[in-house]
Amino acid sequence: MKHFLTFLIFCSSLSIVCCQSVPEPGTSASSQTTLTTADNAFLDSLQRDTFRFFWETTNPANGMVPDRAPSQSFASIAAVGFGLTSYLIGVERSYITRDQAAERTVKTLRFFAQAPQSDKATGVTGYKGFFYHFLDMKTGERFKEVELSTIDTALLLGGILSAQTYFDKDTPVEAEIRQLSGQIYERVDWTWIQPRKPFVSMGWHPEKGFIDADWKGYNEAMLLYVLALGSPTHPVGSDTWAAWTKSYPWATFYDQTHVNFDPLFGHQYSHCWIDFRGIRDEYMRGRGIDYAENSRRATYANRAYCVNNPAKWQDYSSTIWGLTACDGPKDTTVGSRNFFSYRARGAASTQIVDDGTIAPTAAGGSMAFAPEICVPALRAMKTKYGSKLYGQYGFRDAFNPTYRYASSFANGPTTNGESTPGWFDVDYLGIDQGPILIMAENLRSNFVWNLMKRNPNIQRGLKRAGFTGDWLN
Repeated sequence: MKHFLTFLIFCSSLSIVCCQSVPEPGTSASSQTTLTTADNAFLDSLQRDTFRFFWETTNPANGMVPDRAPSQSFASIAAVGFGLTSYLIGVERSYITRDQAAERTVKTLRFFAQAPQSDKATGVTGYKGFFYHFLDMKTGERFKEVELSTIDTALLLGGILSAQTYFDKDTPVEAEIRQLSGQIYERVDWTWIQPRKPFVSMGWHPEKGFIDADWKGYNEAMLLYVLALGSPTHPVGSDTWAAWTKSYPWATFYDQTHVNFDPLFGHQYSHCWIDFRGIRDEYMRGRGIDYAENSRRATYANRAYCVNNPAKWQDYSSTIWGLTACDGPKDTTVGSRNFFSYRARGAASTQIVDDGTIAPTAAGGSMAFAPEICVPALRAMKTKYGSKLYGQYGFRDAFNPTYRYASSFANGPTTNGESTPGWFDVDYLGIDQGPILIMAENLRSNFVWNLMKRNPNIQRGLKRAGFTGDWLN
């Protein structure tokens, strides 16, 4: 449904009035939005603080980025991918030098290129070019019995290919970065992990074999399939993308007609690296929009659901909103209310999972699609909740104003019944910090998007998927 209204967003806690028009379908929201001086000052501090998560918590010896901090944690290979791209933003924003970024990057790539790969259950980092979802922060070896993850490998590769394209100087270190990036990407055997062709399996365990689930429907796997199609060594068949789009749930939710997926991260992750504005595959040519517009509509639908607030959760409003995968207070029931710990929350025609927990990355990861509603939301959250939500690395992962027990979610409710207004996470999560930083930069400068347009592997994958138009031509 075409909804081109003028939204008047009054942010009383910020003492500003912001009036912006909603972009036409298929156009760039970021190109139509003028950020104010206050917006830019806010984004300056947000990007700087969020960047420091990756720079300061990473093991500099091997490039392992923790899944979360400050809690003790294993490494997340997806967070490593976001970290590799964050270093490039750090150079562009003058947080670090190019040499510093190159040194951190080459050490990371050396580790992944040289780390042991085999079908053994222990003492390895990956197999067939893929890597295990979580790795030990010090050794980089498989953490417990986690899966060999196709999607997390894809997110890691997003960061690796961004480094491959960025470090283009004729120096020994930058030449090595390019060589190692190609080596790691080209080693991935996408055809091996297709037990049910044409789809790619979600993963594999040495103990049990392939996971009995494939990437289909609509979700964050767009990047995965672009990389699998673009592989110069082990590409999946050209029929894969058409099969993938056949399972899309096209529906209207809160007046927004789009390909539905309930947690917002599914509309954001692939877009961190690929600029889908103006390019379309056969499916989107038939719908008359592009995937960037689809993500914009999904963001508006997510916000509209929160504003309507059918379950009457505390504090939901036009500026306090955002459902996606994130931490939560605890898996428990209090009265008639169900609460969850880490879970993929969201709202769409596919399903609704909502326990009153809001994640700043939901709005943060959509800044480049809908800045007129996302930037005011982030500013309002920081203003309203202050240091309970915003700390040394930017936004903590999530908060739940309705959950009122004073003790941490790990310890459960206090015995004396004492309560405080809401639960606030203590941790920052790498896979949620990454989209905030990257999409803020894409909103402000198109830097990552423009960088990845030059990568031949991304171009090849998109063209094999049937994308045409705009910059891809």
